Amino acid sequence: MNAQDDNEAGTLAAENVREFTGPLRHLFVAACIAISILHIVANLYGPSLSQWLTGLKFVGLHFAGLAFICALRYPAFQTHSEKSGRVLLLFDLAFGAAAAIATIAILASEDAIYARGVHLSPLEWVLAIFTIFAALELTRRATGWIIPLIALAALSYVSWWGGLISGVFRFSGLTFETVVFRSVFSDEGMFGIIGNISATFVFLFILFGAFLVRSGAGEFIIDLARAVAGRFTGGPGFVAVLSSGLTGTISGSAVANTVSTGVITIPLMKRSGFPARFAAGVEAASSTGGQLMPPIMGAGAFVMASYTQIPYLDIVAVSFLPAVVYFLSVAFFVRIEAKRHNLVSTEKDTPRALDVLRRGGPAFLFPIGLLIALLIIGFTPTYAAAWSILAVIVASWLTPNRMGPRAILDALAMGARNMIMTGVLLITVGLVVNVIAMTGVGNTFSLMIADWAGGNLLAAIVLIALASLVLGMGLPVTAAYIVLATLSAPALHVLIQNNHLVDAMVAGNIPEAARMTFMLVNPDAVTVLAAPMPVDEARALVAATPPEVLALTYEQVLDPGVITAALLSAHLIIFWLSQDSNVTPPVCLTAFAAAAIAKTPPMSTGLMSWKLAKGLYLVPVLFAYTNFIGGSPLEVISLFLIATLGVYALGAAIEGHMEAPLNWPLRILAAMAGVALMWPNTPLLEIGGGAIVIAILVWTIRKDRQSASGNV
Repeated sequence: MNAQDDNEAGTLAAENVREFTGPLRHLFVAACIAISILHIVANLYGPSLSQWLTGLKFVGLHFAGLAFICALRYPAFQTHSEKSGRVLLLFDLAFGAAAAIATIAILASEDAIYARGVHLSPLEWVLAIFTIFAALELTRRATGWIIPLIALAALSYVSWWGGLISGVFRFSGLTFETVVFRSVFSDEGMFGIIGNISATFVFLFILFGAFLVRSGAGEFIIDLARAVAGRFTGGPGFVAVLSSGLTGTISGSAVANTVSTGVITIPLMKRSGFPARFAAGVEAASSTGGQLMPPIMGAGAFVMASYTQIPYLDIVAVSFLPAVVYFLSVAFFVRIEAKRHNLVSTEKDTPRALDVLRRGGPAFLFPIGLLIALLIIGFTPTYAAAWSILAVIVASWLTPNRMGPRAILDALAMGARNMIMTGVLLITVGLVVNVIAMTGVGNTFSLMIADWAGGNLLAAIVLIALASLVLGMGLPVTAAYIVLATLSAPALHVLIQNNHLVDAMVAGNIPEAARMTFMLVNPDAVTVLAAPMPVDEARALVAATPPEVLALTYEQVLDPGVITAALLSAHLIIFWLSQDSNVTPPVCLTAFAAAAIAKTPPMSTGLMSWKLAKGLYLVPVLFAYTNFIGGSPLEVISLFLIATLGVYALGAAIEGHMEAPLNWPLRILAAMAGVALMWPNTPLLEIGGGAIVIAILVWTIRKDRQSASGNV
């Protein structure tokens, strides 16, 4: 498997991939190169060149190109006969060409359809239905049955069985023509908002990653991680954590991250004495964190920016320290395991950091630095990514891996190939999002979550975590995030705002206009809210207030920055929880990929990676209850330090070890200190918990030194 072979590494159908030889390989590569060049030109100069290089029509071209190469790359079914294989190849070639032609043709008919009062001609019926079918079929080939079945259920719900059920989810239904038209031409449909994100942000950043990999950035990352962390106790484990974090800055797939770095780090850890299952778990957990690490964060950051209308740069800026907390939580497990088994690095040829930086640093650091600088200055992410791609080529000439015409063409082909699964997937997810938008089922589902949780934010987070785990068994992370965000983000946003509202009531900071609004449900509100309230009474008042009344008070009471931070916190909680399917049995593809490299049982490896990835559940709690997102710099740094100590204490309690073994009383004390640190908005508990953790750490350091000197 190619180290960066697309997020296809993370799909259920990854083994059913066609490899090419001879003239067909040249056709496939040429198509990939042409698609990549088209996207670069369209994203830089599209609006000034043609209407087909912007908006809905460009997204159609995006899908048409990916549909053609997807049909070639992913055969309709597996075959073991050479003759049937040739027949299948011809069928796939024809199917891919037909999908591309149908997509372009139906979008070219848009003006004619509107001129007829939004009615489809017989030919347009065929083109539209075939385009939808092609998206479903190609998604089935690339990702399995789950997403196509969900899309079919959604389409049939809005056109048929929604009118047959009773209750809050009853929907009277639309005509089949309306459903087909909106599926293709709606802003929420196949070629709407989600598809536009795929054709712009996601494609260019995946292409940027392909150029970095082709320039030798992957080897540079591994060598740099070995130089920085290889000499420490447990160094190979730290190499896995650091290299996965760095690779995550350019990779859009946790599984691709695993197979690209794991082939080096897992054997390295095993040679140093780490148990094979632990080594695989570390790589899986670290690679999962790669999608949390800015600046790329998979496709989720771009979808999040579109959903929330919060600038992409703001999202990645607030995501950096939480991602560091996650990687530190994994690194702490590595350190504890190394100290427990007294594992010292056995590497004899650890490279020097200066040599590594001199050899490969410019090709990695300069393009990443330029990308961040352009984003900070205010250029769009697509513009910044396009120029950063050029910077990779220029910077490579300062290293031994100079990118000539052949390497550039290889990178262009790799970028389009790596985009196949994600691009086709996001187009098909548009069908589901469109149904949710048409029916309003998202608002209904959000209200149900709030009702089931009883207004309790933590209970809502637990419900969403369970839903993300179930969805993640069949959906890639990006799709799981999109579906969950569409359904549950509004409820989570409201509950977080309610917590801020309660805080304002407790502090007595309710303006008169808001007090008058609360009079709609409580005639005594003007008097009651004029002074600080006990927290229980404040919560009871908020719980008794209808949502439509609360909606009027948010802007009256809360600062706009707080409302924005609450919205971003809701989406980041869902985004983080969506990652857990990578490492949580029974379907944990990242852990399975690591297990294949380590030659360990997949399910037990999944359990190990799940244990090591506890930060996925702890950090979202901080998003919900603290100002880790949107707080002042001093507040955010304080929370970062508190969270770091908290995850270390909890990891030590789980493992029964710090720098030396912990007996049961100390283990329980460490667990209590960790909970105290992670318990939000409790300064005294945080100070006490921090003091206990530091005291236990100092004691274990002394104990370890005494043991090393033979005094014990």
